[in-house]
Amino acid sequence: MAPLARLLPPRGITIGVVAVTFFSLLISAGLRATPGVLMVPLTLNFGWSRASISAAAAIGILLYGLVGPFAAAFMRSYGIRRTMIGGLVLMSASTFASLWMSQPWHYVLTWGLLAGVGSGSVAMVLGSAIVNRWFATRQGLMMGLMSASTATGALIFLPFLAWLSRYGAWKPTVIAVCAASALLVPLVALLVPEHPRDAGMRRYGEAPDAPLPEPEPRPSVAGAMALPFTVLARGVRAPIFWLLFGTFFVCGLTTNGLVGTHLIAYCGDMGIAPVAAAGLLSLMGFFDLFGTTASGWLTDRYDPKKLLCIYYGLRGLSLMVLPFQTWNGTTLAVFAIFYGLDWIATVPPTVRLANVHFGERDAPILFGWILVGHQIGAAVAAYGAGLIRQDYGSYLPAFVLAGCFGVLASLAFLITPNRTRRLAVA
Repeated sequence: MAPLARLLPPRGITIGVVAVTFFSLLISAGLRATPGVLMVPLTLNFGWSRASISAAAAIGILLYGLVGPFAAAFMRSYGIRRTMIGGLVLMSASTFASLWMSQPWHYVLTWGLLAGVGSGSVAMVLGSAIVNRWFATRQGLMMGLMSASTATGALIFLPFLAWLSRYGAWKPTVIAVCAASALLVPLVALLVPEHPRDAGMRRYGEAPDAPLPEPEPRPSVAGAMALPFTVLARGVRAPIFWLLFGTFFVCGLTTNGLVGTHLIAYCGDMGIAPVAAAGLLSLMGFFDLFGTTASGWLTDRYDPKKLLCIYYGLRGLSLMVLPFQTWNGTTLAVFAIFYGLDWIATVPPTVRLANVHFGERDAPILFGWILVGHQIGAAVAAYGAGLIRQDYGSYLPAFVLAGCFGVLASLAFLITPNRTRRLAVA
């Protein structure tokens, strides 16, 4: 059991687990958003093209999702605590190594490949695993809180990171991200027990007379690596999997990939300073905390498909309208507040639908695969928007196209009939 957790009462242990997980998700997502701040400084210092810098960001975003199913399997097989520590160590080490980069491939290796694997081990699948393991009730609300931390981390620290790089310096930003990742490692080791039973506890909201679960046998490494594919083979037989995968592709495309990576640069094209532009993303992050938590509360009470139809529709329309508005403080603040409330509100209802259709054992791993769709969409937008800007000299086509995808995702939930059929576990 975690050493400091032994000194805490049961409620204190649960609060400690939630707090450390929240900040771990926040820092992990903040790392993935940092390339948006580094884009201009790296261009100024090294002369690298927007497309080459965007390629590294796209690889990192893609791995952030692609690692998810395997991270979920390793959490189930070898422990949540070990997976968290390993991911945070890799995040810190890879960003530290990037301080000596001088070629674009160095950036791809450190911030794309290595940091992508590390941050992917501390992503939304971690929030899903923690909620399932530590909470028997209020799962929707807690998943909303965990989801909010991922977007809040991606947005709320950007003004500080942009301030560090305000004179074109990129190393202070890298050092800040590296230090934040490293500081979380001892907190996880000291405050996060592997399971409530390790503290003689039951899940929050569980009946006092409920028996404590027995530990699952640990599979071989080969078995743990094969588990995501075994579960995926069951999941792809259900049309709901493809609906969630496809619409989550749009979610990633319209958030992390486009707005999270390119809004600062787009604002620069429109004559807005980087720190002010990063402030807009911070405002989004602040309101996302409320929007996504409220979405979790709504998911416990209303049809998740109807919620997703509304979320994607409003998001798509706002992206199509933004490029044609006057770019002043009032207009951008309204957009930031509105888009922040809707930023990642799609996660709680998506997780709810996965739990309903696939069950508690398979749902976290299949949500990891659905998250792959999210990150593929984000990677496509991160690279594609940079390419569009390079070839056409404007981000306008990228924002309008992303808005069209949002409307299509909304229509997909509108025309899909409600069917709840849980797949049998082989």
